[in-house]
Amino acid sequence: MNAKQAAGYRAAEWVKDGMTIGLGTGSTAYYAIEKIGEMVSQGLRIRAIATSNASEELAKKYNIPLITAAEVDHLDLAIDGADEVDPEMALIKGGGGALLREKLVAIHSDKFIVIADSGKKVSSLGQFKLPIEIVPFTYEWTLKLLESKYDVPFELRKNGDELYVTDNGNFIVDAAFGVIESPATLAEELKALTGVVEHGLFVGITDTVIIGYEDGRTELIEKK
Repeated sequence: MNAKQAAGYRAAEWVKDGMTIGLGTGSTAYYAIEKIGEMVSQGLRIRAIATSNASEELAKKYNIPLITAAEVDHLDLAIDGADEVDPEMALIKGGGGALLREKLVAIHSDKFIVIADSGKKVSSLGQFKLPIEIVPFTYEWTLKLLESKYDVPFELRKNGDELYVTDNGNFIVDAAFGVIESPATLAEELKALTGVVEHGLFVGITDTVIIGYEDGRTELIEKK
């Protein structure tokens, strides 16, 4: 069992019969979905909302019943990965491009569990480039606005020779901020910019972090 699998499988222990849950996106969330699928095959009754087309397809593969937001007001639990986790449980997410859906699911869940391998634990956020989702219309102007406000490198994400397009039909700008001194302040500033749909800073949302290690151990960090 590797670190990601250890974290993903541990998180699945919070999933109980009758729950409505959010399924995250990415290489660590994959293992949580895999384990939950195994539990469903053994009789667990749940419903789920997936945060990406990829996770939706994975859920279908494991026969996890899927619903839409029109059918529920909130989720009991959401499990998702992270690209960075700081000591205050603030996150950078969005390396897989699903940050908008991931944040919507996280904030509408009674409990949000983050799973990650030990390499994702950092003393401060920002070494991983911060994904910022922007609308395609006049995206050049939005990029220039970001560049005028912050003296850091911004790069439009590519998929081969084409611009990367999210499941929501938007573009992503990856920003190399370096050390982010105040994630909460930066989160508010970015959200206020016209043209920015969402960003990958998750601040004050996480309830539990599960860190997996290569020897199969897991570390549990709870909100204080």
